[in-house]
Amino acid sequence: MARTNETEIRLRILIEQPVPGVLHSLQGKDEAPLDPKQSSAGEALAFDFAIRVAPGPKFFGDQVRREGPERRFVYIRIGQLAGDPASPWSRRMKIDIHDLGPDLLDGAMTGRIIETTVLGTAKDGTPACATIRPINRRLVPR
Repeated sequence: MARTNETEIRLRILIEQPVPGVLHSLQGKDEAPLDPKQSSAGEALAFDFAIRVAPGPKFFGDQVRREGPERRFVYIRIGQLAGDPASPWSRRMKIDIHDLGPDLLDGAMTGRIIETTVLGTAKDGTPACATIRPINRRLVPR
């Protein structure tokens, strides 16, 4: 249940150039795969979800993970972890959200979506994993 000082905002993770045929999903609170999808020919995958923001800023929600007192991030599960037992990969992307700037947060609080774009294929041609740096962050209409 949200506290009165928390505001719900919408985020979108856009995975550009994912490895075709590899299942991706959000990781929920119970670590189960959420909204699994795969690219058939390398087209982008989009995951939309809500989080709550409190002053600080502090981030809360079923997809929000924490590491230490400051770092907050979202996991994208890949291959076996996304629900495909036949996949040769069992990986996760870690996408930081604690570094969202005040301009993005302010825009999201007016109803827009913060869209974070990441590359889905590593230099070796396999699914990208570990901490993934965004190639773009922007506000988009709902």
